[in-house]
Amino acid sequence: MNILKRVIFALVIAVIVILMLFPFLWMLMSAFKTQVDIIAWPPRFVFTPTLRNFERVFVEQNFLLYLKNSMIVAVSAVSISLVLGLPAAYSIARFNQKKISMFILVARLMPGISFLMPWYIVFSRLRMMDSYTALILSHILISLPLIVWVMDPYFRSVPIELEEAARVDGLTQQESFLRITLPLAGPGIVTAVTLSFIFSWNNFMFSQVLSQQRTRTLPIAVYNFLSYVEVDWGAVMAAAVAIMFPAIVLTMIFQKYVVRGLTMGAVKG
Repeated sequence: MNILKRVIFALVIAVIVILMLFPFLWMLMSAFKTQVDIIAWPPRFVFTPTLRNFERVFVEQNFLLYLKNSMIVAVSAVSISLVLGLPAAYSIARFNQKKISMFILVARLMPGISFLMPWYIVFSRLRMMDSYTALILSHILISLPLIVWVMDPYFRSVPIELEEAARVDGLTQQESFLRITLPLAGPGIVTAVTLSFIFSWNNFMFSQVLSQQRTRTLPIAVYNFLSYVEVDWGAVMAAAVAIMFPAIVLTMIFQKYVVRGLTMGAVKG
């Protein structure tokens, strides 16, 4: 009976994994297919791979410019959000500022499109459209609440007795935060940075409205392969693979820290 339960459990897990991975595997295969192979019916799982799609993405399109723009915007937005979000999360955790915590949670749950029109009006009046500043400030709306949301329970899980002992030894509260609490909160910080970077890296809406040719980011690059006449599915899939690759690598490198950071606050304090 135990063997039967294990077999059923393994089959259920296998079905779930296949359903979750199939869209990604299909995208990966399509990136190496010709247009004829992609739209063929029934689907062709055996085909001759081609690199033509990646050639169109990296050679014929200005993909490296989009890559640079995405990196500048994501890294800048996450860095500024860390500088602002870590002290904010620490203050909320240590001084039990529930109203501020609720306000940040509401900001995190609000759809980004609700901020889009005000941002557009402000930046157009200030003549900041198609600038890195406009994109970075808009992406901070994504990363800052997420960092505070992740770090708040994590700071609560760090024993306050450690900070009290540090203050007895002569450190100020700011020094104990920098020298004691932050190093202990390392996995949580890695989690917050990883998730914030991925959300910023994949954001499409703000770049579509606030950027033009000079500052367009990677998700907008996919639009170059869409037209009223046809959709270049091979190039779209190749661009999607190139966009996902940095996020996948980052997640795989910090996977154990992300899991630990997301669960630490749930099992302590």
